[in-house]
Amino acid sequence: MTTTYECLCGATLRYRQDMTRERGGTGRTWSCSDCGTPVPGMVAERLSHQHPS
Repeated sequence: MTTTYECLCGATLRYRQDMTRERGGTGRTWSCSDCGTPVPGMVAERLSHQHPS
């Protein structure tokens, strides 16, 4: 099953490439590569492990 996330800007995030990795103090955080809106941690972790077929 493929996880997807609908960002506030309307972009559909499916893969690691759809997000930008942010350097944080205690761990990694991810944001939408289109608008920079933070992606919830649990969803971002799932998306970061998905690869296009």
